[in-house]
Amino acid sequence: MAKVKSAYVCTECGAEFRKWQGQCSSCQEWNTLSEIRLASARPGAAATGSPARSGYAGDLSREVMDLANVDLSEVPRLSSTFAEFDRVLGGGLVPGSAVLLGGNPGAGKSTLLLQTACKLAQERRILYVTGEESLAQVAMRAHRLQLPTQGLKMLTETSVETILAVAERERPEILVIDSIQTMHLEDISSAPGGVAQVRESAAALTRFAKQTNTVLLLVGHVTKDGTLAGPKVLEHMIDASLLLEGGADSRFRTLRGQKNRFGAVNELGVFAMLEQGLKEVKNPSAIFLSRSEEQASGSLVMVVWEGTRPILVEVQALVDDSALGNPRRVAVGLDHNRLAMLLAVLHRHGGLFTGDQDVFLNVVGGIKVLETSADLAVLLAVVSSLQNRPLPRELVVFGEVGLSGEIRPVPSGQERIAEAAKHGFQRAIVPRGNAPKRAPAGMEVIVVDKLSEALEAL
Repeated sequence: MAKVKSAYVCTECGAEFRKWQGQCSSCQEWNTLSEIRLASARPGAAATGSPARSGYAGDLSREVMDLANVDLSEVPRLSSTFAEFDRVLGGGLVPGSAVLLGGNPGAGKSTLLLQTACKLAQERRILYVTGEESLAQVAMRAHRLQLPTQGLKMLTETSVETILAVAERERPEILVIDSIQTMHLEDISSAPGGVAQVRESAAALTRFAKQTNTVLLLVGHVTKDGTLAGPKVLEHMIDASLLLEGGADSRFRTLRGQKNRFGAVNELGVFAMLEQGLKEVKNPSAIFLSRSEEQASGSLVMVVWEGTRPILVEVQALVDDSALGNPRRVAVGLDHNRLAMLLAVLHRHGGLFTGDQDVFLNVVGGIKVLETSADLAVLLAVVSSLQNRPLPRELVVFGEVGLSGEIRPVPSGQERIAEAAKHGFQRAIVPRGNAPKRAPAGMEVIVVDKLSEALEAL
């Protein structure tokens, strides 16, 4: 038999080493190297020079093909019965793909997949494998959510070899694994949840999905800092990585695509957690714009672009005198470092000093804004709170702010203005590069080139 070889991989950066060492020389982190098993070639393969390798599907063509002759027919997709879920996936589930769904405990990962599996089981063959709960627990949840349970095949198992044997017999169209951290292979000595077990288990399940054209849905846990456990050892194996965000104290959940080989990256889907489970929100802007009737300073609506659609969200700023020598800069839903940079631009090119003020920012609804189109709205909200002057409720703002005080255009400006007009906003402050040829009916569009012009427009 061929000798089983092992290596050591860093759980933080994914770098591999031939022997264990206390510190990773790539990311400089300590005690992050874990042992993994390396797949060895079949005896005699190297000597004969045969290109065959174990684990490849027998029906895959190995002929060299010209790129112009590749069939461009659309890959068939399976609907998940959730329009928001399909949006994040890029149009639906692709046969033979591996999708990783992660999130905090209680976010609703198992609930979302159970709802999807129960509805799809009425027409398709689905195998739901649970390694964390008993069948009775899953049945109780399905009964509480009033889901149809006929036709859904269930299995309680953590051995990957057993799961693959059952899947080979059942031949499901969709295979759900809840969760990948509880799975283990018999010939790996490490405990379930370790880097070696997670990597090899996911590789074996993904190989089966590719060979049999099965949709593989994996549930992943998150670490203490909120990232997916073992991301560096899984991200190159899977086709799509989705993150379900939302605290236990919030009724809304956001499903964000972090990697997708079959759709747009950073796509966002919004769900509401109800007694009957997760329900999709088809108009996210409506829930993020539930503002109070009384006008308050520091409140402003901005238009952000999430994936393939614009969303209107409210940003709130609170500026107050600081009792500390080092004023606080707190940003919830925004980049903390970018806030400090924008405050410096406001002082240099806007003439407003906040060095002795505490600045707090919050994006209403728990959504995380990752793009730079929120820069201008953030600064105008800070100015409104600093001077204690409420901004008009019918005003919407977007635009990127440069270090020299210029207002830069952002992608999809026309669609952002149209979305704001659809929700009844009558004024918009936008970069000159996003000025529409014809403003929507009932909306006044104010174009600006510099931060000083935006402050004068208020």
